[in-house]
Parts: sequence; structure tokens; C-alpha cells
Amino acid sequence: MYFTQYYLDCLSQASYMIADERSGLAVVVDPRRDVSEYLADAAAHGFTVTGVINTHFHADFVAGHLEMADETGAWIGYGRRAETEYPIRELAEGERISLGDVTLEILETPGHTPESISVLVYEHSGDEVPFGVLTGDALFIGDVGRPDLLASVGVTAEELGGMLHDSVQNKLMGLPDEVRVFPAHGAGSSCGKHLSTEKQSTIGEQRATNYACAPMTREEFVALVTAGQSAAPGYFAYDAELNRKDRARFDTSAPRPLALADFTALRAAGAIVVDARDPQQFASGHLRGAVNVPADGRFAEQAGTVLQPAAELVVMAPQNREEEIVTRLARIGFDRVAGYVRNPEDALEALAGEVSPAGRVTAAHLRAALAGERPPVVVDVRTCGEREANGFIDAALHVPLGELPDRAGELPEDRPLVVHCAGGHRSSIAASLLRQRGFRDVSDLLGGYAAWALTTSPAEPTVA
Repeated sequence: MYFTQYYLDCLSQASYMIADERSGLAVVVDPRRDVSEYLADAAAHGFTVTGVINTHFHADFVAGHLEMADETGAWIGYGRRAETEYPIRELAEGERISLGDVTLEILETPGHTPESISVLVYEHSGDEVPFGVLTGDALFIGDVGRPDLLASVGVTAEELGGMLHDSVQNKLMGLPDEVRVFPAHGAGSSCGKHLSTEKQSTIGEQRATNYACAPMTREEFVALVTAGQSAAPGYFAYDAELNRKDRARFDTSAPRPLALADFTALRAAGAIVVDARDPQQFASGHLRGAVNVPADGRFAEQAGTVLQPAAELVVMAPQNREEEIVTRLARIGFDRVAGYVRNPEDALEALAGEVSPAGRVTAAHLRAALAGERPPVVVDVRTCGEREANGFIDAALHVPLGELPDRAGELPEDRPLVVHCAGGHRSSIAASLLRQRGFRDVSDLLGGYAAWALTTSPAEPTVA
């Protein structure tokens, strides 16, 4: 058996290829949209990819099933409850897929979404105990998939939570302890709240250590897994729907360098500049109206949080990373990228009259300003869990980054704003978004709450 995991750190996303080395037949599970790595591996090993399985309609990225099918002629498989605009193979409970001696078996594990499935992998068709199980977003390492993303129209979080209870507590925990667990996501994903940094585990380890795998009633389970979930990034519903559609394919030739005149014209016509440089470079000087989403981080998810899929974008990125940034946007279905600036420093120099610095304040400066006659309004863009675990600045308004695009109107426009996160990365994103929305006096806190906590005692969490 050939079995490999592909892990994309930017989206904390795992995909898999399973093949029988004797027959040369292979299946790819949960592929991302840029499929060249799977195709190259299959060609290098002489495999024929006969099938592509999506464990569910992914909300956090655009899956590469259509690209894989176009390139290989493979069938596309989903759980039997899936409805799509393109032909699929409906996979039902207990169905076995033979790749030769290597065999896959379908488990219906709804809960994260109604059509969710898991895939048992048998190294030999006659084995009683599976080699492993690909659990999609039903079971993570240290957590389970959240049932509240609302990507499934007409199904409530409580209904999905009840399905998830049965899928996890009965089906997956009914497997032998030694079965390896291979989830679709790891730490950092917004598809759960306590995901581990480990890339694989076993059923036995999860039975012993995963809070959601301990025996409990359905009511207890639903209350536990729905509590404390952070706001889902704004693009999740868009991607979940896009994965149902016969959409445009990933185009490797799409990104193009822009002449300064073209870049200027696009910007004047309303295109949003996505500035992917680090926060310090951005603060030193950026084009007015640009939104800072640093490349070195969870770029795709954060871009999808603060930008709209329908917006026309132009990219300003660190040198030689422009096409990488365009690809990372395409992975979440943001295809309206008109092009990129080849050399950002030259562009900023040529457009010096349109360049502004970004206000950044130290913790000591903020503390002094808060004691002044006209104190700024502090905006905390961390998650609820971060505030509860680490404390907060007294009187700060709490607007998580994932909610900021919809709640920016709640903030006062006639007062200075100081935005902070944990360390200064997300606050630069949030502050730039507010400036782009028309707020004139916005700074972000250097070093974030970590710097504040070093200079003052954190407030005790209050009870609402």
C-alpha cells in the first residue's frame, strides 16, 4: 500500500493519496485546488488516479475534485446526501472500493455537515482491523468538527450536533484502539476549537484524551461542542456553496504582472490593494486604502475574513512571492485578481503622494493615552477563548476579527481607535480594514496584548 498525507500549513488542511502499488490504482481524498503535486506524485509512481473523494462540502477551501477529474478522468465521490451540479458517485455506508488488495470502506459520519463521510483504509482486503480511518471534519486530533457553520441550509446546529454525537461516540469510537486517525485539518483551523498540532493519532489515543470522545449523553455532547466556537471567517459559506457548483477551474496562467499605469487605473476604478508585506513594512508606508494581510501567517483564511469574494483585487507582495499569494487566494475561491505589482518598493516610490504610514503605539503610550482627557477606544480583535484564557484591557470593545467586517459600523468614527490582538499580526489587518472603510484615526498596538500584559496586571474576566 502507498499512503501519503499532504499538509498545507496556511489552511491547516490535510489531503491524502492511497494506492495499491501492485495494481497501480489510486484514490485522492480531499484535494486542494492546485493539484499539480498529486499529479506529479502519481506520475512518479506510475499510478492511475481512478477516484477523488471529498469527505464533505469543505467550507474553508475550494477542493480540487474538478481539476483532478479533468486531468485524470477519475470519478468524484461524496456521501449519498450530497447534491452537486456535476456528476458524482454517491458513496453509502459500508460501500467498499477496491484498488486491488488495498481496499477503502465508507462510513457515513454526518454532523459537521449532513453528507459527511469517513473512509476506512484496509492494507489488505481480508484484514479485520483497518490500517486507518480518514475522518474528514468529523473527528480531529483533540477535537471534533463544529456543527454550527450553517453551510448546510435548513439544518440547525442542534440537529447536526446530534448527528455528530452518533458519528463520533458510536461509529468512530466503535473502531478498535489501534486504528490510525487521519483528519482533514489540524491546529489553527476554524473548523474546530481545540485541534492538536499532531498530524495523526489513533482511536485509542482519542478515546483517552479527546474531550468530545468521552462517554456522554447527546444533550451534553451538543452543549459541549457548540460552546465557545469562534466566529467563522466570512468566506466559509461562499466556499461551501462553490464546492457544490461546476465552477471555473484553477488557472495557473491567471496571475500577471501589472505595469504601473495599469495598476494605478485598476486602483482608481475601485480594485482593492491586498498588501501582503509584514506589518512593520506596511506601517512604514503603504498605499492609502490598502488592506494588510501578511503573507507569513494564515494568509488565505485571514484574506477571506476581511475581503469579499466578488471584489476585484490587485496584489502587492514581498518580492518574488506574488504568484504564491495569487495561488493562496485561488485556494479559497478568490479568483478576481487582476494582477500584481512586480516591485512594491518601486511602486510606492512612484506613487509617493498616495503613500501613508500606519499608526502603531506601544503599550506604555496606550496606557498613558487611556489616562488622558480624550482616551482612545480600544478594540480587541482576539477570539473569545483568548480573552477568557489570558485576560483583557479594561473597557476594550471586543470585536473578533472574523466579525469585524460586519460590525465595523458599531465603532465610533469620531474617536481615536487602537486595535489589538495577541501579538500584533491580526491587529495590523484589522486596523488597515478600518482605514479602508473610512475610519481616519486608527492605530494598532505593537506587540499586542502580550506587550500590554508585561506592563500592567491583566484584568480579571468579567461576567456578562
